[in-house]
Amino acid sequence: MLVAKLIYEVVWALRKEENMKQILAFGDSNTWGLIPGTSPYERYPRGVRWTSILEKRLGNVHVVEDGLCGRTTTFEDEYRPGRKGICSLSATLKDYSSLDFAILMLGTNDCKSFFNLSAGAIGKGIEECLDVLEKYLEPQRILLISPLNLGKDVWREDKDPDFSIKSVTVSRQLKDVYRDIARKKGVNFMAASDVVEPSEIDNEHMDAESHRKFANAVAEKLALLVNTPS
Repeated sequence: MLVAKLIYEVVWALRKEENMKQILAFGDSNTWGLIPGTSPYERYPRGVRWTSILEKRLGNVHVVEDGLCGRTTTFEDEYRPGRKGICSLSATLKDYSSLDFAILMLGTNDCKSFFNLSAGAIGKGIEECLDVLEKYLEPQRILLISPLNLGKDVWREDKDPDFSIKSVTVSRQLKDVYRDIARKKGVNFMAASDVVEPSEIDNEHMDAESHRKFANAVAEKLALLVNTPS
């Protein structure tokens, strides 16, 4: 009797897993879960990262976490190769061909001073990433998120001098640029800057409380979308 019950529970669990929605979360260090101010980088554990909280909030979904520190949209960082998001995005989509939904949040690293990019140029990069996503998913199955704003002192030597005062301004312009792109492409949109601010420690990354708040906001946005028939 006990063996039969165990077999039933295993079969039920496997069937439940098979029916789970697969959601890709593709982003940079704020998707990876970097703990502000850590060097070398340390990562928040499961249960703290917004991606894992989102998974728990939505229920019966599996969030594929694909966050990489330093990742850009389409621009190559000569000091940190392999950070062009559009290249790794294509590879990820080939590996996870059965995705039901995708969350795209990039643009912060594109604001670094050595790229010297405008918000419009970064927007072109994110639009190219969306072009790749739309080869695998319908627009209504994509959520574009403009990143949180950089803090006003992020460029200081004790924080992240790869950024500049101009970087802060550009980061604050991304919300409007991304919203326009989302309308043009027909994808869903939300702004992280409407929900959270970066930690005062580094002016760049979310702290644990912000991960919780952000996850709840994304969950509210996705609750109906992920359950809408294709």
